[in-house]
Amino acid sequence: MANLAQALNIDLAGKVALVTGGTRGLGRAISARLAEAGCTVVACARNAPDSLPAGVSFIPADIRDADAARALVDGIVAAHGRIDILVNNAGGSPATAIEAASPRFVDAILKLNLVAPLYLAQAAHPHMVAAGGGNIVNIASVSGIRPSPGTAVYGAAKAGLLNLTQSLAQEWGPAGIRVNAIIAGLMQTENAEATYGDAEAQAAVGRSMPLQRMGTGDDLAGAVLWLCSPLAAWVSGARINVDGGGERPYFLDLVKGN
Repeated sequence: MANLAQALNIDLAGKVALVTGGTRGLGRAISARLAEAGCTVVACARNAPDSLPAGVSFIPADIRDADAARALVDGIVAAHGRIDILVNNAGGSPATAIEAASPRFVDAILKLNLVAPLYLAQAAHPHMVAAGGGNIVNIASVSGIRPSPGTAVYGAAKAGLLNLTQSLAQEWGPAGIRVNAIIAGLMQTENAEATYGDAEAQAAVGRSMPLQRMGTGDDLAGAVLWLCSPLAAWVSGARINVDGGGERPYFLDLVKGN
Protein backbone atom coordinates (compact mmCIF):
# COMPACT_ATOMS: atom_id res chain seq x y z
CA MET A 1 0.00 0.00 0.00
CA ALA A 2 1.18 3.54 -0.70
CA ASN A 3 2.21 5.64 2.29
CA LEU A 4 -1.02 5.78 4.26
CA ALA A 5 0.07 8.67 6.47
CA GLN A 6 0.75 10.86 3.44
CA ALA A 7 -2.56 9.92 1.88
CA LEU A 8 -4.35 10.96 5.06
CA ASN A 9 -2.12 14.03 5.53
CA ILE A 10 -1.10 12.80 8.98
CA ASP A 11 2.22 13.98 10.43
CA LEU A 12 3.28 12.44 13.74
CA ALA A 13 6.91 13.59 13.59
CA GLY A 14 8.44 13.99 17.01
CA LYS A 15 6.05 11.52 18.64
CA VAL A 16 7.21 8.32 20.31
CA ALA A 17 4.99 5.24 20.11
CA LEU A 18 4.99 1.80 21.72
CA VAL A 19 3.18 -0.98 19.87
CA THR A 20 2.79 -4.24 21.77
CA GLY A 21 2.96 -7.32 19.61
CA GLY A 22 4.26 -4.93 17.00
CA THR A 23 6.68 -7.24 15.23
CA ARG A 24 4.33 -9.40 13.17
CA GLY A 25 0.82 -9.61 11.76
CA LEU A 26 -1.54 -6.78 12.52
CA GLY A 27 0.85 -5.19 14.98
CA ARG A 28 3.63 -5.06 12.41
CA ALA A 29 1.36 -3.16 10.02
CA ILE A 30 0.48 -0.69 12.78
CA SER A 31 4.17 -0.20 13.63
CA ALA A 32 5.06 0.38 9.98
CA ARG A 33 2.32 2.94 9.38
CA LEU A 34 3.15 4.90 12.53
CA ALA A 35 6.80 5.00 11.47
CA GLU A 36 5.79 6.22 8.00
CA ALA A 37 3.90 9.04 9.72
CA GLY A 38 7.12 10.19 11.37
CA CYS A 39 6.82 8.44 14.74
CA THR A 40 9.72 6.95 16.59
CA VAL A 41 8.25 3.46 17.03
CA VAL A 42 9.24 0.81 19.53
CA ALA A 43 7.70 -2.62 19.08
CA CYS A 44 7.73 -5.17 21.87
CA ALA A 45 7.17 -8.90 22.01
CA ARG A 46 8.59 -11.79 23.99
CA ASN A 47 10.80 -12.99 21.12
CA ALA A 48 13.01 -11.04 18.75
CA PRO A 49 11.78 -10.93 15.12
CA ASP A 50 13.82 -11.82 12.08
CA SER A 51 13.19 -8.35 10.67
CA LEU A 52 11.46 -5.09 11.42
CA PRO A 53 9.80 -2.40 9.28
CA ALA A 54 11.90 0.65 8.52
CA GLY A 55 12.00 3.07 11.43
CA VAL A 56 10.89 0.52 14.03
CA SER A 57 13.07 -0.71 16.89
CA PHE A 58 12.50 -3.68 19.18
CA ILE A 59 12.61 -4.33 22.93
CA PRO A 60 11.82 -7.79 24.32
CA ALA A 61 9.31 -7.77 27.16
CA ASP A 62 6.73 -9.94 28.88
CA ILE A 63 4.07 -7.31 29.40
CA ARG A 64 1.95 -9.65 31.50
CA ASP A 65 4.34 -8.82 34.34
CA ALA A 66 3.69 -5.43 35.96
CA ASP A 67 7.35 -4.73 36.71
CA ALA A 68 8.38 -5.68 33.17
CA ALA A 69 5.68 -3.44 31.69
CA ARG A 70 6.81 -0.49 33.77
CA ALA A 71 10.48 -1.11 32.97
CA LEU A 72 9.62 -1.23 29.27
CA VAL A 73 7.86 2.13 29.32
CA ASP A 74 10.44 3.77 31.58
CA GLY A 75 13.21 2.50 29.30
CA ILE A 76 11.54 4.01 26.24
CA VAL A 77 11.22 7.36 28.01
CA ALA A 78 14.85 7.19 29.14
CA ALA A 79 15.99 6.51 25.57
CA HIS A 80 13.68 8.87 23.69
CA GLY A 81 12.59 11.43 26.26
CA ARG A 82 8.87 10.76 26.07
CA ILE A 83 6.04 8.39 25.17
CA ASP A 84 3.11 9.87 23.29
CA ILE A 85 1.29 6.84 21.88
CA LEU A 86 0.58 3.43 23.36
CA VAL A 87 -1.05 0.83 21.12
CA ASN A 88 -2.13 -2.20 23.15
CA ASN A 89 -2.23 -4.66 20.28
CA ALA A 90 -0.78 -7.87 21.76
CA GLY A 91 -3.44 -10.48 22.44
CA GLY A 92 -5.13 -13.62 21.28
CA SER A 93 -6.13 -17.04 22.50
CA PRO A 94 -6.15 -20.63 21.29
CA ALA A 95 -9.57 -22.23 21.10
CA THR A 96 -10.55 -24.43 24.02
CA ALA A 97 -13.74 -25.74 25.59
CA ILE A 98 -14.38 -23.53 28.58
CA GLU A 99 -15.17 -26.51 30.83
CA ALA A 100 -11.65 -27.81 30.16
CA ALA A 101 -9.86 -24.48 30.67
CA SER A 102 -7.39 -24.73 33.54
CA PRO A 103 -6.87 -21.92 36.05
CA ARG A 104 -3.43 -21.37 34.54
CA PHE A 105 -4.92 -21.00 31.04
CA VAL A 106 -7.59 -18.58 32.25
CA ASP A 107 -5.03 -16.48 34.09
CA ALA A 108 -2.72 -16.33 31.07
CA ILE A 109 -5.45 -15.24 28.65
CA LEU A 110 -6.82 -12.60 31.01
CA LYS A 111 -3.35 -11.23 31.69
CA LEU A 112 -2.39 -10.94 28.04
CA ASN A 113 -5.64 -9.44 26.76
CA LEU A 114 -6.78 -7.29 29.68
CA VAL A 115 -4.30 -6.97 32.52
CA ALA A 116 -1.25 -6.22 30.37
CA PRO A 117 -2.94 -3.25 28.65
CA LEU A 118 -3.83 -1.93 32.11
CA TYR A 119 -0.26 -2.34 33.36
CA LEU A 120 1.11 -0.48 30.34
CA ALA A 121 -1.46 2.29 30.60
CA GLN A 122 -0.56 2.75 34.26
CA ALA A 123 3.13 2.86 33.35
CA ALA A 124 2.58 5.41 30.57
CA HIS A 125 0.24 7.62 32.59
CA PRO A 126 2.76 9.74 34.55
CA HIS A 127 4.87 10.36 31.45
CA MET A 128 1.84 11.39 29.40
CA VAL A 129 0.66 13.65 32.21
CA ALA A 130 4.07 15.33 32.33
CA ALA A 131 3.95 15.85 28.55
CA GLY A 132 0.48 17.38 28.69
CA GLY A 133 -1.32 14.47 27.07
CA GLY A 134 -1.07 11.34 25.00
CA ASN A 135 -2.96 8.67 23.09
CA ILE A 136 -3.78 5.13 24.12
CA VAL A 137 -5.37 2.83 21.55
CA ASN A 138 -6.62 -0.56 22.73
CA ILE A 139 -7.10 -3.19 20.03
CA ALA A 140 -10.26 -5.05 21.04
CA SER A 141 -12.30 -7.58 19.08
CA VAL A 142 -15.79 -8.45 17.95
CA SER A 143 -15.41 -11.32 20.43
CA GLY A 144 -15.88 -8.72 23.15
CA ILE A 145 -19.29 -7.57 21.90
CA ARG A 146 -20.92 -10.86 20.92
CA PRO A 147 -20.75 -14.49 22.11
CA SER A 148 -17.32 -16.05 21.71
CA PRO A 149 -17.83 -19.83 21.87
CA GLY A 150 -14.55 -21.69 22.04
CA THR A 151 -12.72 -18.56 23.20
CA ALA A 152 -14.95 -17.48 26.07
CA VAL A 153 -12.12 -16.20 28.28
CA TYR A 154 -10.72 -14.17 25.39
CA GLY A 155 -14.14 -12.67 24.68
CA ALA A 156 -14.60 -11.77 28.34
CA ALA A 157 -11.16 -10.16 28.44
CA LYS A 158 -11.86 -8.07 25.33
CA ALA A 159 -15.22 -7.00 26.79
CA GLY A 160 -13.33 -5.89 29.87
CA LEU A 161 -10.86 -4.00 27.69
CA LEU A 162 -13.71 -2.04 26.15
CA ASN A 163 -14.98 -1.02 29.59
CA LEU A 164 -11.45 -0.17 30.70
CA THR A 165 -11.09 2.07 27.65
CA GLN A 166 -14.12 4.13 28.55
CA SER A 167 -13.23 4.28 32.24
CA LEU A 168 -9.69 5.51 31.56
CA ALA A 169 -10.99 8.04 29.04
CA GLN A 170 -13.19 9.47 31.79
CA GLU A 171 -10.50 9.46 34.48
CA TRP A 172 -7.57 10.68 32.40
CA GLY A 173 -9.29 13.04 29.98
CA PRO A 174 -8.59 16.10 32.17
CA ALA A 175 -4.87 15.36 31.80
CA GLY A 176 -5.18 15.44 27.99
CA ILE A 177 -4.91 11.68 27.57
CA ARG A 178 -7.24 10.24 24.97
CA VAL A 179 -8.11 6.55 25.27
CA ASN A 180 -9.95 4.73 22.49
CA ALA A 181 -10.65 1.18 21.39
CA ILE A 182 -10.78 -0.43 17.97
CA ILE A 183 -13.15 -3.37 17.68
CA ALA A 184 -11.40 -5.50 15.09
CA GLY A 185 -13.55 -7.79 12.96
CA LEU A 186 -12.52 -10.91 11.09
CA MET A 187 -8.93 -10.24 10.09
CA GLN A 188 -6.38 -12.00 7.89
CA THR A 189 -3.28 -12.72 9.94
CA GLU A 190 -0.45 -15.24 9.93
CA ASN A 191 -2.75 -17.46 12.02
CA ALA A 192 -5.77 -17.11 9.74
CA GLU A 193 -5.67 -20.73 8.60
CA ALA A 194 -5.81 -22.04 12.17
CA THR A 195 -8.76 -19.75 12.90
CA TYR A 196 -10.79 -19.82 9.70
CA GLY A 197 -9.54 -22.77 7.65
CA ASP A 198 -7.77 -22.99 4.30
CA ALA A 199 -7.70 -20.35 1.58
CA GLU A 200 -11.06 -21.46 0.18
CA ALA A 201 -12.67 -21.23 3.59
CA GLN A 202 -11.16 -17.80 4.19
CA ALA A 203 -12.47 -16.61 0.82
CA ALA A 204 -15.94 -17.82 1.79
CA VAL A 205 -15.69 -15.94 5.07
CA GLY A 206 -14.68 -12.83 3.16
CA ARG A 207 -17.63 -13.13 0.77
CA SER A 208 -19.97 -13.27 3.75
CA MET A 209 -18.88 -9.80 4.85
CA PRO A 210 -20.72 -6.72 3.56
CA LEU A 211 -17.49 -5.39 2.03
CA GLN A 212 -16.77 -8.82 0.52
CA ARG A 213 -13.40 -9.47 2.19
CA MET A 214 -11.71 -10.01 5.51
CA GLY A 215 -9.75 -7.20 7.10
CA THR A 216 -6.00 -6.59 6.83
CA GLY A 217 -3.33 -4.98 8.96
CA ASP A 218 -3.50 -1.85 6.83
CA ASP A 219 -7.23 -1.55 7.55
CA LEU A 220 -6.48 -1.59 11.27
CA ALA A 221 -3.45 0.68 10.95
CA GLY A 222 -5.48 3.35 9.18
CA ALA A 223 -7.85 3.59 12.12
CA VAL A 224 -4.93 3.73 14.57
CA LEU A 225 -3.29 6.55 12.59
CA TRP A 226 -6.50 8.56 12.60
CA LEU A 227 -7.08 8.08 16.34
CA CYS A 228 -3.52 9.18 17.12
CA SER A 229 -3.71 12.25 14.90
CA PRO A 230 -5.08 15.77 15.45
CA LEU A 231 -7.98 14.76 13.20
CA ALA A 232 -9.38 12.85 16.20
CA ALA A 233 -8.55 15.51 18.79
CA TRP A 234 -12.03 15.35 20.36
CA VAL A 235 -12.42 11.58 20.16
CA SER A 236 -11.96 9.73 23.43
CA GLY A 237 -13.69 6.77 25.02
CA ALA A 238 -14.81 5.68 21.55
CA ARG A 239 -15.33 2.17 20.26
CA ILE A 240 -14.44 2.20 16.57
CA ASN A 241 -15.69 -0.84 14.66
CA VAL A 242 -13.21 -1.87 11.97
CA ASP A 243 -15.12 -4.91 10.79
CA GLY A 244 -16.09 -4.49 7.15
CA GLY A 245 -19.72 -3.88 8.05
CA GLY A 246 -20.06 -6.71 10.56
CA GLU A 247 -20.80 -10.40 10.43
CA ARG A 248 -23.92 -11.58 8.65
CA PRO A 249 -26.60 -12.64 11.15
CA TYR A 250 -26.86 -16.42 10.99
CA PHE A 251 -30.64 -16.42 11.33
CA LEU A 252 -30.97 -14.82 7.88
CA ASP A 253 -29.58 -17.97 6.28
CA LEU A 254 -31.93 -20.13 8.32
CA VAL A 255 -34.94 -18.08 7.27
CA LYS A 256 -33.84 -18.12 3.65
CA GLY A 257 -33.57 -21.89 3.74
CA ASN A 258 -37.14 -22.40 4.96
